[in-house]
Amino acid sequence: MAPRVLISDALSPAAVQIFRDRGIEVDFQPALGKDKDKLAAIIGDYDGLAIRSASKVTPAILANGAKLKVIGRAGIGVDNVDIPAATAKGIIVMNTPFGNSITTAEHAVAMMFAIARQIPDADRTTQAGKWEKNKYMGVELTSKTLGIIGCGNIGSIVADRALGLKMKVIAFDPYLSPERAISIGVEKVDLDDLLRRADFITLHVPMTAQTRNVLSREALAKTKKGVRIINCARGGLVDEVALREALDSGHVAGAAFDVFSEEPATTNPLFGHPNVICTPHLGAATNEAQENVALQVAEQMSDYLLSGAITNAVNFPSISAEEAPKLRPFVALAEKLGSFLGQLTEAPIKGIRIEFEGAVADLNVRPLTAAAVTGALRPFLSDINMVNAVGIATDKGITVDEVKREAPGNLESRILITVEAEDMPRHAAGTVLADGKPRIVEIRHIAMDAEFAPHMLYVRNDDKPGFIGQFGMLLGNAGVNIATFNLGRDKPGGDAICFVAVDEKISDDLLASIHEIPHVKRARRLVF
Repeated sequence: MAPRVLISDALSPAAVQIFRDRGIEVDFQPALGKDKDKLAAIIGDYDGLAIRSASKVTPAILANGAKLKVIGRAGIGVDNVDIPAATAKGIIVMNTPFGNSITTAEHAVAMMFAIARQIPDADRTTQAGKWEKNKYMGVELTSKTLGIIGCGNIGSIVADRALGLKMKVIAFDPYLSPERAISIGVEKVDLDDLLRRADFITLHVPMTAQTRNVLSREALAKTKKGVRIINCARGGLVDEVALREALDSGHVAGAAFDVFSEEPATTNPLFGHPNVICTPHLGAATNEAQENVALQVAEQMSDYLLSGAITNAVNFPSISAEEAPKLRPFVALAEKLGSFLGQLTEAPIKGIRIEFEGAVADLNVRPLTAAAVTGALRPFLSDINMVNAVGIATDKGITVDEVKREAPGNLESRILITVEAEDMPRHAAGTVLADGKPRIVEIRHIAMDAEFAPHMLYVRNDDKPGFIGQFGMLLGNAGVNIATFNLGRDKPGGDAICFVAVDEKISDDLLASIHEIPHVKRARRLVF
């Protein structure tokens, strides 16, 4: 059955066609984003939801999305999606951070020109019949120092344009490497140095707990007298009350804002100041940008629904279209190995260690780690999934470690998982062979070669004669058919393991009878 996608905001017809061309059923209802009750009523019928900013994806809407796998936001901001609630339900949330980069960067440069030459006010008075040529004395951009706070994708485009204007560009960005700074022609500085030196400051960072009020009252006091500030990124990055005071005192010569701490902004401390220019969040408002983000979100959602490829997700590691087929069998292996160990563990789990050996270590292992943690914790947490697993483990104080190693022995790839519980550690290893099926190859340091099945029995016993006969007789008398029967031992007469696939779930009475077989140390029924 073809996946179904609902588009609840205005999106380009070309994006709608992309879904259809990829074999996805699409329901285009661009007015639905304004009717949250109706959206909640029908969302259960869809695998994907494509939105812009009008649709508010609340926990109530997500609760009704029984089939929902992915939400695609045509644009960069995902403030209108409850990310924690989506993550808890295992729903991938994607955005399109690069589709409007050029447009947003150009808007910041346009605002810089506008505030430098007082263009809006000069236009207004001229059209009012005044000729106030001497009133509007601007400043040149050439040879001025531009301070960029956040030199990622958009910030680096602004830097490139500013260098073309013969400006000196300095940047504060903890994630900007020295090599990258050199390659894009900017000088990497700390924040205090930027505030002290910049003639113009432009912000290009997301809104986080660390960036909120990055231009605080204290930071504004450190700026160069006569500085001009541009914000086309996110409202709340600048203390607007403190900025108004700095404008009133003349310490800040001007400000140009496209974003505000509260939007829609019908009132704001900056409004009405003669040296402030405001626009209503127009950073991405060009025909080209709107088309780009719409096409991009349609492609990303289609890739995920059809192949499992994940691009620009805000709550899960990316998986390219090329990686997805290679990862799929190893994701299944990691999840089943984790599930096997989780079902054997009764004491609280303290840590999960995943060791990737051989060719699998060269893959994108983060989804495999998520799968392993999901499997290990699912016996204790029914709502866990690959999207929220690592976050839940962290919240519960469970350490998650990844290790990569060379190829082990004669296996091309191997995944070894150790679950550290309060009583004891448990570990198992597996691989994927040429047939693409996950196999378990080691349990408790005992070699094994077994496929997984929906219903299985794990028995640990002393390696003594007679066990196999009694065990098989019990299953036969109970009418349980054996699909596969795998044995392993550490040494003759030592510890032995029996790993059996059966056609149906083992009853409580049969499990109790297996425990009564002499030399049986433990018996556990497993479900995969």
